[in-house]
Amino acid sequence: MEFDLENPLTNFDGGFPDKTFLFLVESDHMPSEKYFARLRSVGCSDVLSVRQDIVSSISQLSGNLDHTLSYLAINYVDRFLSSHKLQKPKPWVLRLLAVSCVALAAKMMKTEISLADVQSDGGGFMFDAHSIQRMELLVLGALQWRTRSITPFCFISFFVSLFKLRDPPLRQAFKARAIEIILKAQNDMKLLEFKPSIIAASALLCASHELLPSQFASFKSDISGCSYVNKDNLLHCYNAMQQDVAMEGFESAIDVHSSSDTPINVLDHHFSCSDSEMTNAAASTVRSQRAFKRRKTQ
Repeated sequence: MEFDLENPLTNFDGGFPDKTFLFLVESDHMPSEKYFARLRSVGCSDVLSVRQDIVSSISQLSGNLDHTLSYLAINYVDRFLSSHKLQKPKPWVLRLLAVSCVALAAKMMKTEISLADVQSDGGGFMFDAHSIQRMELLVLGALQWRTRSITPFCFISFFVSLFKLRDPPLRQAFKARAIEIILKAQNDMKLLEFKPSIIAASALLCASHELLPSQFASFKSDISGCSYVNKDNLLHCYNAMQQDVAMEGFESAIDVHSSSDTPINVLDHHFSCSDSEMTNAAASTVRSQRAFKRRKTQ
């Protein structure tokens, strides 16, 4: 069956009401609480180091592939490490795990890759198909064969449908910025423990704060009113994301706003004059906040 990150369970593609089922099962596709505790623990820095090494390898291996493929591969890694404690693993073990998770993600997303080409990036290790397959089976066992991961991408369309955005280009630019934030958020340890739905909702709020500031309060009310959303978790996640992920991305987006494909530029054609002024004011505020932070650290 075709796998789509936005609609991983093909039996539930009849519309947004059916997708609410994803809220009920998303926790089954997350690492355990103990894993998050180990990542936070000062005395378990080796766990964090192992994850960082594998994520770095996945970034190298999938550099020319779709970013969502590497996101799925890292999801597999976190769920694997959640149930397997790697005690001072050798570098080749971490590399093999990274290659195998990329290979699994590619299979799920129907992306044809050459394992030889993927591994020829100077990593220092080359694994044959048999070795990769054996590690794939080990990963699949840890995932309980749940490779159709429920990720934040599954909930984007559901939440966007609450906002009543009628202009397709506007809606697409809004979603594109939220997806960019979600991809960056996967590298932030503080955000890993939040449910995928909370990550998606928070990313959309960050995108709204940046691109549609005049409608931010309304969007926040719409999402908070969803019975499946824990308001306290949403607030904590949004605040952390806004501080550590979205602010940096928004500053860079503003600095290159003259590029024709950026969300800011697409939105310029659809905003009213007042909305554009509010967006510029928000951009100025972001720059001021960033400058203030720099002064504090100097």
